[in-house]
Amino acid sequence: MIELDVSAIRVGHCLHPQIMSIRDGSLRPAIFPALAMLMVHPVEGPILFDTGYDPAFFEATRPFPERIYRWLTPVTLKPGEELGAQLARRGIEPADVRHVMLSHFHADHMAGLHIFPRAAIHCAKVGLDAACGAGRLAGVRKGILRGLFPADIQNRARFFEDASRVALPADLAPFEEAADLLGDGSILAVMLPGHCPGHWGLAVRDAAHGLHLMVGDAAWSSDAIRRNMPPPAIASGFLGDTRKGRETLARLHALWRRNPDIRLTPCHCPERAADAAPAP
Repeated sequence: MIELDVSAIRVGHCLHPQIMSIRDGSLRPAIFPALAMLMVHPVEGPILFDTGYDPAFFEATRPFPERIYRWLTPVTLKPGEELGAQLARRGIEPADVRHVMLSHFHADHMAGLHIFPRAAIHCAKVGLDAACGAGRLAGVRKGILRGLFPADIQNRARFFEDASRVALPADLAPFEEAADLLGDGSILAVMLPGHCPGHWGLAVRDAAHGLHLMVGDAAWSSDAIRRNMPPPAIASGFLGDTRKGRETLARLHALWRRNPDIRLTPCHCPERAADAAPAP
């Protein structure tokens, strides 16, 4: 696998009772950081996995029923914390980003998609179809805000399901197969079902950490993976498939048990957010 420079960028956070993310959690509100992952490819340049929150989120949640989303998960995005500003401080302009890859279509993962009008959007067809087929109220219930979708998303979409299949390195067992998104083995999309329709992660060779599996919302924390501790069924069933989600988490736990030094990054993990280096 081609080595990539990989860094986590914290792009806002929301508050929600901790117990909704892990079965033995507290009823008190906890901070859930939203991470966008920046990968720098030697040929393709900067590539993003998810975008975190964005001022567009607040605009999309002004009307009802979309405002329910904001009530249930109050969001904080500090000035200068939006992804475009953080990339600019790294010397990256929106036009420099040719690829944005999405774990899924929940608003906290794709609110900043509009910043990159020239980028190909790599995603699951199953996920896009499910998101586009939901009405406004049903969409909010499932974490979808249609106002955040670019009008040309269907034309720019490159589907994980259409990419060539390749075998994963043995060090990623029990995960065996992936989709080669760029055709050079550098970024491999791994199906991680359960959280919602069309939920995928990415496996890369990280220049700083070796094999790195970015797991999106297959777990909300590294602690959940280490302890194989899923969210309660009332939470996982609200958004997706509880049985499949628990099977995926168990496989991530098995991977960690076999290879405890592997880099695993849940999108909302406080540990990985603490590792995120501030932009220069």
